[in-house]
Amino acid sequence: MTDRSEIVLRVANLRRTFDGVTAVDGVSFDVHAGEVVSIIGPNGSGKTTTLNLVAGLLRPDAGAIELAGRRIEHASPEQIADAGLGRTFQNGRVFGGLTVAQNVEVGMHPRLASARPLRGLLRFPVLRWIPLLAELVLALVPTPAVRRERREITEQVDAQLRRFSDRLAPRHDELAYRLSYANRRRTEIARALAADPRLLLLDEPTAGMNPTETAEVLDQLLALKAAGQTILLVEHKLDLVMTLSDRVLVMDDGALIAQGAPADVRTNPAVVEAYLGRRSERSGVR
Repeated sequence: MTDRSEIVLRVANLRRTFDGVTAVDGVSFDVHAGEVVSIIGPNGSGKTTTLNLVAGLLRPDAGAIELAGRRIEHASPEQIADAGLGRTFQNGRVFGGLTVAQNVEVGMHPRLASARPLRGLLRFPVLRWIPLLAELVLALVPTPAVRRERREITEQVDAQLRRFSDRLAPRHDELAYRLSYANRRRTEIARALAADPRLLLLDEPTAGMNPTETAEVLDQLLALKAAGQTILLVEHKLDLVMTLSDRVLVMDDGALIAQGAPADVRTNPAVVEAYLGRRSERSGVR
């Protein structure tokens, strides 16, 4: 059973500017184990920048980020992935020349042990060649432990594809460039889950999907939530956010202007003015 008192992610006073423009301005929040926390806000409010700071694709100008008690604000994306973070991107990213199964297998790289000896040396640039050479040798001449690990990887990949049932499992050996847009997004989510992350970051996972496809992904995310997966989500589809989330954070102009349970956030006057109200004027959202 997931211990909801455990803080998986802690963000404190996070700040980031670009050419004098403040994209993230003193943002602080926690994500507890098993929680689904969503970030919403108008375009340009700093949502994706916040995710990229957590994932290590950007470095903050100030502030602290802890993942499972480990400070990561100055860590590389690879080190953060090793610490237990998996993510998807706003613009879906799959390797078109690889099969669906191979795309998911890429996500398991942080979990490799036998096939990645001496990986602690990767932190030292002058010594990085040693573990990389060791990986190459083991890929060419695998030991029994490496072969056993490969069998386990195959089993885990199959399990992730079955999570998406007839959408991905029958396409195990299909090249990713042949997939529909929705199945590429599903493949990306499966790859992020392959490493069994402590924290899953999802950046608009249903962007570009029709209502039927969105409903299917929502069901899959609800199943992940029921299994205890901790998720930090950015998503524009408010019905999905309100259905899935335990808490909602609202950003505007780089700052957090509200946070709380979905029902409370939906009726917060500041949110209605800064985000929901603007959107309702354009599309009739209530």
